[in-house]
Amino acid sequence: MSWITRFLTAVSFLVVGIVFVPDIFGSRPDGSPSSSSSSAAVLSLSLVKLAHLLSFATAWGAALWVTFIGGIIMFKNLPRHQFGNLQSKMFPAYFSTVAVCLAVAVAAFAYLHPWRTASSTERYQLGFLLSSFGFNLSNLLVFTPMTIEMMKKRHKVERELNIGDEVGLSKNVSVAKVNPKLAAMNKKFGMIHGLSSLANIMSFGSLAIHSWYLTSKLQL
Repeated sequence: MSWITRFLTAVSFLVVGIVFVPDIFGSRPDGSPSSSSSSAAVLSLSLVKLAHLLSFATAWGAALWVTFIGGIIMFKNLPRHQFGNLQSKMFPAYFSTVAVCLAVAVAAFAYLHPWRTASSTERYQLGFLLSSFGFNLSNLLVFTPMTIEMMKKRHKVERELNIGDEVGLSKNVSVAKVNPKLAAMNKKFGMIHGLSSLANIMSFGSLAIHSWYLTSKLQL
C-alpha cells in the first residue's frame, strides 16, 4: 500500500498548488486554459474533464456496488468466516481504487475551477469531493486495518467455540451471551466496524451530492 500513499501524497500537493496558485499549473483566473484557444488547448481541457468524469464514475460505481449490492449478496451466500476473509482482501483494494479515483477527480475539478475565482457552488462541490476523499482515506488507512485485525482475533476465538461456518444468521450472538470474552470482542468489533461503515456512507453521500451537480451540467 506504500505506492498508494506516495501517489495520494503527490496528488494532494498537486491539488493544493492548483487551488492556490492556478496560474503556475496553466489555469487562468476565469478557469480557462492559459494558452490561446487553439485546438490543442481545447483538447487538453476536454481531457481534464474526461479524467474527472471517468474517475468520479468509477468511484461512484464501485461504492454503489460494494456498499449496497456485492457485500449483501456475499453475506447471504457465504459461510461467515469465509465472507469475512474475502472482505478483508476486497476492502483494501476497494478503498485504494476509490482513493486513487477521488484524488484524480479532485485534482481535475480544482484545475477546472480554481478556488480564487470559483463560484460558491463550485467551492461547495470541491468541498464535497474533498470530504469524500477524506472519509475514504480514513477507511483505507485507519478503520479497515483495525477492523481486519479485530476480525482475525474474533475468528480465532470463534473457531475455538466451533462457530463461524454458518451462512447468514450468526450463532455468535447467542454464544456471546455466555462467553464474556467473545462479548467484549463483539463490542469492540462493532464499534470499529460501525465507524468504518459510517465513513463509507459519508463518502458515498458526498459523491451522491456531486452527481446532482454533474447532472445539472448535462445537456441531453
